[in-house]
Amino acid sequence: MDFKTAFKPLTVQPQEIEGISFNMIDSEFGEHTFTENQYKVVQRVVHASADFELGHSLLFHEKAIEAGVKAILNGEQVYADVQMILGGVSKGRIEKHGGGVHVFISDPDVMEEAKRLNTTRAIISVRKAIQQFDGGIYAIGNAPTALLELIRLIKEGMAKPSLVIGLPVGFVSAPESKEELAKLDVPFITNVGRKGGSTVTVAALNAISLLAEKA
Repeated sequence: MDFKTAFKPLTVQPQEIEGISFNMIDSEFGEHTFTENQYKVVQRVVHASADFELGHSLLFHEKAIEAGVKAILNGEQVYADVQMILGGVSKGRIEKHGGGVHVFISDPDVMEEAKRLNTTRAIISVRKAIQQFDGGIYAIGNAPTALLELIRLIKEGMAKPSLVIGLPVGFVSAPESKEELAKLDVPFITNVGRKGGSTVTVAALNAISLLAEKA
C-alpha cells in the first residue's frame, strides 16, 4: 500500500468537524434517560473521551445544571484540583461574568502545609479553597483524595459548594469517592466506576458554561 496516497484528510472547518462528531455521538449513543441539558453535558464528555460507556455512567443531581449555570452567571469562582483543568477550560465564558478558575495544588503554602501534616497537597488545596470561596464550583478530575476531603467538609457544614463536578479517574478510592458524592444532597455531576479524568471534567465544566452562555 502506498501510504503517501492512501489517506485523504477530511478538509472541513473545525466547527463542521464538531458538528459531524456530535451527530455521530447522537446516532451511536442509544437510549437514555438524561434530560435535554444533562445530555448536552454527556455529549461533550463523550466527545472528549470517545467513550460511550463513560457517557452512560454519568450521574446528575436533579439541580446540578441549574445550579452550575446560576453559579457562572452570578460570577462565582471555580476551584480545580489540577493545572490540566485550568489549561483546558474555556475561561472567557466564566470570567465575563466576574468569575475565575483557581488551582492551588502547587502553591508554596499548600506544599508546606501538606509536608507539615504528612498528607496530600490535594487535601490541603481543598481546605484552602473553602477558606477563599463562598459557594463556587469545584471541578475535581484527578485526585480522589480532594473529592473525599470536600465531601467530609460538606458533611461537617464547612463547605457549601454551588456545584461539585467530581470525576476523578483511577483505581484507588476513585470509584468510592464518587459513590460517596452521589449520596449527598448537593448539586453534583459524577459517574460510576474508575473512569473519569481532567479531560472529561473540563468537558463537563465547558458544557455548563456554554449553557450559561445561552441562558
